Amino acid sequence: MLAAAGIVALSGTAQAAATTLGAAAAEKGRYFGTAVAANRLGEADYTATLNTEFSSVTPENEMKWDALEPSRGSFSYGSADRIVSHAEGRGMQVRGHTLVWHSQLPGWVGSLGATDLRSAMNNHITQVMTHYKGRIAAWDVVNEAFQDGGSGARRSSPFQDKLGDGFIEEAFRTARAADPAAQLCYNDYNTDGANAKSNAVYAMVKDFKQRGVPIDCVGFQSHFNAQSPVPSDYQANLQRFADLGVDVQITELDIEGSGSAQATNYANVTKACLAVTRCTGITVWGVTDKYSWRSSGTPLLFDGTYQKKPAYAAVLTALGGTPDGGGNPPGGGTGSCTAAYTTTASWPGGYNGQVTVTAGSAAITTWEVPLTFTAPQKVANSWNGTASWDGSGTVLTMRPSYNGSLAAGASTSFGFTVTTNGGSASPPAVGACKVS
Repeated sequence: MLAAAGIVALSGTAQAAATTLGAAAAEKGRYFGTAVAANRLGEADYTATLNTEFSSVTPENEMKWDALEPSRGSFSYGSADRIVSHAEGRGMQVRGHTLVWHSQLPGWVGSLGATDLRSAMNNHITQVMTHYKGRIAAWDVVNEAFQDGGSGARRSSPFQDKLGDGFIEEAFRTARAADPAAQLCYNDYNTDGANAKSNAVYAMVKDFKQRGVPIDCVGFQSHFNAQSPVPSDYQANLQRFADLGVDVQITELDIEGSGSAQATNYANVTKACLAVTRCTGITVWGVTDKYSWRSSGTPLLFDGTYQKKPAYAAVLTALGGTPDGGGNPPGGGTGSCTAAYTTTASWPGGYNGQVTVTAGSAAITTWEVPLTFTAPQKVANSWNGTASWDGSGTVLTMRPSYNGSLAAGASTSFGFTVTTNGGSASPPAVGACKVS
């Protein structure tokens, strides 16, 4: 049983083609994630798209130094915790971004002398990683430490200027001690093809691996536009890093443009990741164009009204999925349907539920069933349907994945696993089955 972004599609012993990004990527042994802003989680369309399509989240700004430790030794985890809890409640993994970076530093960091700065850096890494120990799949331990241009030199920053080249190694060693189970990544931009900057990062990673410095993965931000297109050696560059013995991850993907050109670029990036065995996942930098940091370039897979763009279909197809399951969207059917709930298994702390959908006296081509859960219950995974949540996080609407078309009187079913999280094991309230 495959669970990704709350979606599993099974039919007897044969699995139907996945109809969402997260599910399709999972079938390829990868994740498909997005950057998330905590202050958008109250928007119904935002969370519905997030919960339906993605299997991994990266906080946009909520885990950066200025957000977590605005004054020395005083940590504020509220917004970051909200994102992590949201992801955990829906079976998504979390990438931590970022522990050490020259930007978005509170002013007090830059004013420290070398001894205090070293202590502050190691304390920040240790405190943050300990707070999230066991809950973060991978951390961007150090972000953007190399200059652009042809020198391959390190970027000027309080850490580089006062601690020297060794600060990156020290950060990784501190991170390993804080959470030995988390993947530790170096992350940067303009390293997507072979150039002076990527060569310098490559040399550092090679050196780290040879000397036993703990590094598990390298992140490639992959921000592309007409002035900075997808390089022709993109796949080869990913592969040369993977050959060093690290995983590679596409961490902040967005591609400015529209129509078929944008779709082709997105498909090519996706195919490049699939061709590299150690490319473990793709994260796009945002859910919708309207909230993108490059919104004027419309760089994401969903437009400002959350409609799927041609690039979305291109990515899903490249992942081996089927856009819209080959059928009609909700609201496109005729006739009627009913929904009946059964608890199929229960245990202390959780239960499995199943809903049987039955067509009325006429054939139908789609259906949807809303279910209202009692907080603090959470759906850990679901199958035989496509799940989307409302902004409250308590109402789950299930729609067909492969099983929307039913003959008159015919039935299908979907199921889910619920964790009660200390609450009651009362079953969800099942709303009326809708066809149109």
